[in-house]
Amino acid sequence: MQRLFENKLLYWKKSGMNKPLMVVGTRQIGKTYIIEKFAKENFEEYLYFNLEKNIDVRKIFEKSIDDTKIIEELELYLGKKINIEKTIFFFDEVQVSENFIVSLKYFNESEKPYKIVCAGSLLGVKINRFKSSFPVGKIRMEYMYPMNFEEFLIATGKEMLRDKIKECYETMSPMSDFAHEQAITLYKQYLCIGGMPEAVNNFVENDLDILKFDSHIISDIKDMYIADMQKYVKSSLETVKIEKVYKSIPSQLAKDKKNFQYNFIEETGRKRKYESSIDWLVASKMILINYNSKRMEIPLKVYIDENNFKLYLSDVGILTNMSEIKFPDIMLDKTFIYKGAITENYIAQELAFKGESLYYWTSKRNAEIDFVLYSEQDGIIPIEVKSGNNVRSISLNMYMQEYKPKYAIRFSTRNFGFENNIKSIPLYAAFCVK
Repeated sequence: MQRLFENKLLYWKKSGMNKPLMVVGTRQIGKTYIIEKFAKENFEEYLYFNLEKNIDVRKIFEKSIDDTKIIEELELYLGKKINIEKTIFFFDEVQVSENFIVSLKYFNESEKPYKIVCAGSLLGVKINRFKSSFPVGKIRMEYMYPMNFEEFLIATGKEMLRDKIKECYETMSPMSDFAHEQAITLYKQYLCIGGMPEAVNNFVENDLDILKFDSHIISDIKDMYIADMQKYVKSSLETVKIEKVYKSIPSQLAKDKKNFQYNFIEETGRKRKYESSIDWLVASKMILINYNSKRMEIPLKVYIDENNFKLYLSDVGILTNMSEIKFPDIMLDKTFIYKGAITENYIAQELAFKGESLYYWTSKRNAEIDFVLYSEQDGIIPIEVKSGNNVRSISLNMYMQEYKPKYAIRFSTRNFGFENNIKSIPLYAAFCVK
């Protein structure tokens, strides 16, 4: 499967690979697959080590963090000399070895042309709780996410449709009725399946028949996430709290005001009890956090209200699965309030995929804008998310009157258009937003 993340790997290669590359992301999003594909296609020799499964290799880093000694030990382990000039190293599941992460500093500082990529589940958590001296400035870090809708279109063989969507986005001209309806159908299918590569692959193998899709794949991935909480969290009490927060998110998003509430987890829930659990989940990339920004001025980050935020799941397919929504209810476009929560989660996922930090706006009169983004060229842009064709919005009108942005973006199931200083963008074209 083609992943756009490969462009980041190629850029790292083009830039000289002086710094080891660390790929951070959740389990089952295809990190190992895409790194192996990149390594095999771009280098003469490739070495793969899984530090979770291969205890002998892990012990090498426990003995020494000196790059020369490590290579000597790896050569003894392999029974052959390693050609540093021609070889790329891929160390997987590196969250289990803090010494390995420390050693990256010495590989970076060496005069030898090492080419090292590493990845692992819960790496973000590991970094946040690093006890040793983290090699700041000595590694290049890239974040990887589940497949976004553009990758979904590529995987389903709809590259021509993808290209047409991009063209219409650039010109803000409507898609043909047929193409628009086809894209809307695929978008609905994506809401059901999400962007986990195994799930998308199953959908493709079943000839894009949503009724034949094996939803147990998503259930199993969700269970793996829960298992990771139990495996990599030392305190059983903390594990319970993390799991409670994670499982509460679908219900949190069902509220009229979707901001996270601790007492929604349990009646006695408080910030001091669950704050570290949220930090763990955000660092793990299992969830996305959208902060309320108190002032519409740059930089948005410095004006956030840390006590007022929304949480989304990292994959909309997992949200659909956890919410026990039946696929026909989405595909047949049935009217139900929770559709708005699914749609908002989808947009959050698309923006995070593009590397955007998530912020939203509220007024004293209870008006709310789902997302606000900053563009150097256009300033702060409000983004409103609608799950269907009804695009009436008091909140967006209030925002535009108060802040007078260069333009606003409204996502809905309507076709492309530009009217009253509002860019109407179909939900399926969210990947186009720059």
